[in-house]
Amino acid sequence: MDANVLFVEDDRSIREVTTLALEQAGFRVTACGDGREGLDIFARGQFDLVLLDVMLPGVDGLEVCREIRRRHRTPIIMLTARTDTVDVVVGLELGADDYVAKPFQPPELLARMRAVLRRGQVTAAESDVVRVGEVEIDEAAFRATRNGCELSLTATEFRLLCALAHRPGQVFTREMLLELVWGYEYLGDSRLVNVAIQRLRAKIEEDPADPVLITTVRGVGYRLERP
Repeated sequence: MDANVLFVEDDRSIREVTTLALEQAGFRVTACGDGREGLDIFARGQFDLVLLDVMLPGVDGLEVCREIRRRHRTPIIMLTARTDTVDVVVGLELGADDYVAKPFQPPELLARMRAVLRRGQVTAAESDVVRVGEVEIDEAAFRATRNGCELSLTATEFRLLCALAHRPGQVFTREMLLELVWGYEYLGDSRLVNVAIQRLRAKIEEDPADPVLITTVRGVGYRLERP
């Protein structure tokens, strides 16, 4: 896959072995071992994907993720040796698109990277403008607005909104959304769905604490209500 990847990992052995595997798979990789250096490199280049370790010297991975998300939609995959729910959810709430727990095998990481990159691609068949209440979605332009104001959505949030909006009134299980939006059938984690729904509600709902557009069907999943 022809894509530019920024890889920020402080463990030299992991950085070198993973970089070699990614390059053999066709990625162009720029690697560094420090969070501040990672931000500087990102600001100077054009990247299609960021692989970001959570535990970094100086500026940690969570802060790097926060800084990137302030201005850019570039997909981010967090790499973490800690699989505690709090650590994972914090990264996702800051706007990360996915996470991979260490130790990982290169095929798993490559599968996640390809899935994230595919989600950012919009085909001609998806170029319709969809309206749901006050929200308008232009898939070809990768743009969504609410009452005429553009929404700052990540690639994952945008794909999630599109998946729900194409079938208003249908109940989606978390497993269905993992397959539709993340492209995962066996590697997925339902926390990805829960956090992405929370972030999306915060951006499109009048009152995210009392959602009326994206509702929860208890014990089943989520549904985008018809206007």
